[in-house]
Amino acid sequence: MESEEILNYCLEHLGGTVLVNSWGEKGIFYNPDNKLKRGIYILTVKEKDGDNDKGSFLDRDGIYRVNLGIRKQTFIKMFGKVPKRPAKGCVVDLKYDFTETDKMIPHPVYAWMSWICILNPGNETFEKLKPLITEAYEYAKEKYEKKKL
Repeated sequence: MESEEILNYCLEHLGGTVLVNSWGEKGIFYNPDNKLKRGIYILTVKEKDGDNDKGSFLDRDGIYRVNLGIRKQTFIKMFGKVPKRPAKGCVVDLKYDFTETDKMIPHPVYAWMSWICILNPGNETFEKLKPLITEAYEYAKEKYEKKKL
């Protein structure tokens, strides 16, 4: 599965979303009528390491990571707990191989904010991810409404 397929799925199935390229990644944001500068994060695709995010070793050929923020309760149900925020440039203190492909795991840096990730999801794993994408979308819509635009 290619990263563009995932981004296109989101744009086609999640109303009011836009694609934004920034900070070396492509992000799907909820931003109906473009009322916000970027919008509210739903999902990102990152294809290279950043200064403070090297835990997945994304600089390998053909590797990308899908990242999304889910509700804290869902994160805890999936992984048992939300970790503490890591020190700058470090990964969260959880026992996961953050370089493993095609497996849903906590985000190596932003798990403390209930973000999850998958490196190079296959078709079957992407089907399992779709309900979580929907959750991230609904969560983003709630955050957007709280801004009272």
